[in-house]
Amino acid sequence: MSDADFMQLALAQAREAATVGEVPVGAVLVRRGQVIATGRNAPIDGHDPTAHAEIVALRAAAQVLGNYRLDDCELYVTLEPCAMCSGAMLHARLKRVVFGAPDPKTGAAGSVVNLFAQPRLNHQTEWQGGVLADECAALLQDFFRQRRADQRAEARQAHPLREDALRTPEAAFVDLPGFPWPPHYLSDLPALAGLRLHYLDEGTSTGLARTDQLTYLCLHGNPAWSYLYRKMIPLFLQAGHRVLAPDLIGFGKSDKPKKDSFHSFSRHRQVLLELVERLDLKSIVLVVQDWGGLLGLTLPMAAPGRYQGLLVMNTTLATGDVPLSAGFLAWREMCAKNPEFDVARLFARGNPQMNADECQAYNAPFPDQGHRAALRAFPALVPELEDADGAAISRQAREFLRERWAGQTLMAVGAQDPVLGLPVMRALQADIRGCGEPMVLAQAGHFVQEHGQAIAERALRFFRA
Repeated sequence: MSDADFMQLALAQAREAATVGEVPVGAVLVRRGQVIATGRNAPIDGHDPTAHAEIVALRAAAQVLGNYRLDDCELYVTLEPCAMCSGAMLHARLKRVVFGAPDPKTGAAGSVVNLFAQPRLNHQTEWQGGVLADECAALLQDFFRQRRADQRAEARQAHPLREDALRTPEAAFVDLPGFPWPPHYLSDLPALAGLRLHYLDEGTSTGLARTDQLTYLCLHGNPAWSYLYRKMIPLFLQAGHRVLAPDLIGFGKSDKPKKDSFHSFSRHRQVLLELVERLDLKSIVLVVQDWGGLLGLTLPMAAPGRYQGLLVMNTTLATGDVPLSAGFLAWREMCAKNPEFDVARLFARGNPQMNADECQAYNAPFPDQGHRAALRAFPALVPELEDADGAAISRQAREFLRERWAGQTLMAVGAQDPVLGLPVMRALQADIRGCGEPMVLAQAGHFVQEHGQAIAERALRFFRA
């Protein structure tokens, strides 16, 4: 039999591995032209990280021969051996190894390293690669292609997309600058009614929170998303704290209802209340800006024991009994006249220090007009009259913050903000019990988190568990 014939037998072992969910790698061990042992990948089935096809075949052959030395044996395997398997072959004094497809990530027969070409080792095993390489590679490619498809199907089943909503493709979020964190999703909160909510949740890898660990709950506004906090999150994590940053429904990686009418103050507030309860967040420092504050500043009164601090940036409470600022009214008018405004251009205009890729990242969640319902709806949702949705709860929040708020408050203001700048923030300062003199960033605009490193450093000195 030829090398190709023996490799076909190894491929049969690989296909058997695939049928039971193992990565399809197979091996046969030959002595003097006769197959004396076979092996297929079995790490999952055997709960054994060493159960590669080559190791399984070597063990079986040693039992057949009653000797761990396999001097006159040849091994055929469908994938280039790794360092572990190559080392085992050398220890077994294997005469020859023949493999099919190269392995550019872990191959130890030339792709990454070549253990068989080390003259200082006390044994040299002959090697040859590329036998039926295309067929061996195709089997692996088909296996992983199907696995990815199954994973996508499972994800859709876990969080099926409602017919009245859209979901931004994951490809839109690939390689965004400064945003390495994996996504987390929820769709079973009552207020979500099946919509998928995305959030970042970092700083919990130990499983047990330290007694001095704070939870920085970072809420974005319109038209931003959790990407807004990328310059602050690393500092909070380096200090040993937990960071949670959700995307409001309609923004970021969260689902996007098709109709503008879906959105309401009360609905978005209820989602946030349920999220805090579901994740059982404690020792919260609530970090808010823009709509993050309009909604977020109404949360602590619902569960005061969960909240320890407020980090308040360029936002307000819309109570309906105080006129909205001229800057906000101008913003609302602009949005009404230009509903398809370029989000990236908006960030570039107010943040000249940002590069083009960073600005474009803010456009990522909104690939077309259909994904922009929240951007169109939110400006008109800010409560302007006393009977507007959200106005009464905002007045209750103002009373709570004035009279009963007992936590720490740090205020940071981007002085160049024409919408919710220093005059608006001074008024809010007066409404928060114990709020000291704000940290004013002279060069920052509305999206003050784009200067967030300095704010995060100040916050870490200010807030104590």
